[in-house]
Amino acid sequence: MTGPDALGPLVVDARGMRCPWPALRLARALREASDVLLLADDAQAGREVAALADEHGWSVEDTVAASGEAGWRVRR
Repeated sequence: MTGPDALGPLVVDARGMRCPWPALRLARALREASDVLLLADDAQAGREVAALADEHGWSVEDTVAASGEAGWRVRR
């Protein structure tokens, strides 16, 4: 995890992890940060992130990282 809120989103790199780990890492990061960019390559991650965000009332935006990989920007 890198990046404080003042300089942009906290980046959580969960690539290579299988669900539910990306969603768990996201939830942990959002305890301290209000803006998180989650990078994950598990096919289930999008559904897990959407369900978690819906449960907590967070906003989710699909993103593409500079590397071209999918991610989600989540704000509480």
